[in-house]
Parts: sequence; structure tokens; C-alpha cells
Amino acid sequence: MAILNVTDESFEADVLNNDKPVLLDFWAEWCGPCKMIGPTLEQIAGERDDIVIAKMNIDDNPEVPTRFGVRSIPTLIIVKGGEVIATTMGAKPKSQMDAWINSVI
Repeated sequence: MAILNVTDESFEADVLNNDKPVLLDFWAEWCGPCKMIGPTLEQIAGERDDIVIAKMNIDDNPEVPTRFGVRSIPTLIIVKGGEVIATTMGAKPKSQMDAWINSVI
């Protein structure tokens, strides 16, 4: 499954109202660690169909990150049933990302 690009305008439909859990990555073009986890998220998106992998550029979409108190990036949240069920920050190897996802969904 391809990574979903989410905007402030599409957040409710794409994330809160999604039938599947959504892992949302808050990122920016200038963020080195964000670029490091990009390929990992692409790989996870291609391997799993039980979770939607989504990204939100915080520079282009300031409303939702502010609402969720995002202070550093990358910040990743997992939303299920319209509620945030897990949050993590920083770049992690794929094994740690998989373990984190598996522990909460």
C-alpha cells in the first residue's frame, strides 16, 4: 500500500475516520532524521495491509501538528478509532518500528 499524504484539510477523513489504524509521521523536508526513516516507512507500507502509513509535512500543514503538541520531528502517532493510541519520536530502525506497531495494534 502506498504512503498516504495527509493535509490539515484531509486529516479528519484520512486519519480520524479511517477504518484501519493509521501511523502518521509528522515530518519536514529539512529534517535529517525524517529523511532517514522515509525508506523504512515505505518498506512497512509495502509489507502491511493492517495499518495505513501516512505522512504530514508540518511546514505545509501547521494546524494538526499544533493540535497534537508536536514539538520535535519526526514524531509518529498511531490513531485507531479516532483516538491516538501511541506516540514515539525520533528515527528508529525497521525492527524497532515493527515492534512498536505490533505492540499497539
